Amino acid sequence: MKRAFYLLAVACGLFISPQVFAQQSTDSLLTSATLQECVRYALSHQPVIRQSRIDEAITDRTVKSKLADWYPQINLDYNIQHYLELPTSIFGGNPTKVGVANTSTAQFGLNQNLFTRDLLLATNTARDVRKQSHQTTARNQIDLVADVSKAYYDVLLTTQQIKVLSEDIIRLERSLRDANNQYASGIVDKTDAKRATISLNNARAQQKAARELLTSKQAYLKELMGYPLNGGDVPLTEDSASVAAEVTGADTLLTADYKNRIEYQLLETQQSLLQANLKYNKWSYLPTVSAFINYSFAYQNEQFGKLYSENFPNSLLGLKLSLPIFQGGKRVHNIRMAELQIQRTQWDFAALRSQINSQYAQAMAAYKSNYNDYLTLKENVQMAQDVYDMLQLQYKEGIKTYLDVLVSETELRTAQLNFYNSMYQVLSSRIDLQKALGTLTANY
Repeated sequence: MKRAFYLLAVACGLFISPQVFAQQSTDSLLTSATLQECVRYALSHQPVIRQSRIDEAITDRTVKSKLADWYPQINLDYNIQHYLELPTSIFGGNPTKVGVANTSTAQFGLNQNLFTRDLLLATNTARDVRKQSHQTTARNQIDLVADVSKAYYDVLLTTQQIKVLSEDIIRLERSLRDANNQYASGIVDKTDAKRATISLNNARAQQKAARELLTSKQAYLKELMGYPLNGGDVPLTEDSASVAAEVTGADTLLTADYKNRIEYQLLETQQSLLQANLKYNKWSYLPTVSAFINYSFAYQNEQFGKLYSENFPNSLLGLKLSLPIFQGGKRVHNIRMAELQIQRTQWDFAALRSQINSQYAQAMAAYKSNYNDYLTLKENVQMAQDVYDMLQLQYKEGIKTYLDVLVSETELRTAQLNFYNSMYQVLSSRIDLQKALGTLTANY
């Protein structure tokens, strides 16, 4: 019967499981993907963030487990035993067997901690331990937001570069047809057609390389987001125009505030925990105090069948105080070690402040440089387009050579590709600047 039930369950699983998994996979896919939607998806599905949240839950349970020792601890000890040979005692020089063959005891014990340094440490550090766990999750989230944002812009602008190359290929194909027609009419020799073919082949090769690169960038974005491997590409809905609208000048007069950085906040929490550890070691000179109550049921009888027919109970209550008097100087060394750890943390603060200043200076310099390049290259695109349009007309009128047209075409393509590269660089450096300032958050 059990085997038949097992086989039925397996058969149902074979039919139902694929549908369930397919439904879960479909539910986890995005139908549209703006930057905000990608970041929110990543914050919900990225394995590192999920692990961080589980770590927070583990930390919370650990704290509650430590604090549970403040509550009364109730225990039950039970045993039953049969003497194969009764113990012997000496009374008046005569050996005498004492006790009964069968005994059984059950003892309830209640212990209440009144003062222990371990519980004081757990109570005083519970808030900071939870905060540290939460701050670690926040740090991971901020890093993820920065990485997903950069990867998103990279995929989007690489897609735009492929479009630029597609437009360039269309122009080159049209130029090749014109060159072949002029060669057929005897106006020009075969050189123009060969030059057009070379340029067209180069553009196609560049486009193929860009498409292969886009595939790898999509895979990296999916990895960061925790996106299903069989879910296809992430369907980005924004375009270069909407991204270009985001490229605005940041406030370059801002200065780094150390306390805005999650790394600084984590270090402050660590310092607070070290100070609590110092107090803990100083408390080692104080006694441990607890109260206890014990109640025991004692059953004894020579006949095993009548063992529980009569009870001889006993009970007691008391107060226990424990104070280690001499430990070879261990407590002094532990206190000094805790003080040195706090002193060492001060140098961690100094090193972190220096690091934040350096990161801010580098991020600000990179942003200013990239933003200036962006403005320059944006102007270059328009001028390259004007030059190409003018030379195309002059070539058709026989004023300019085909070589001039190809050169202007190459300059236009290069200007457009460089422009989109600069757009990515300025957006990426702005993210680095926000991260250095501590203004980048995971609130999406």
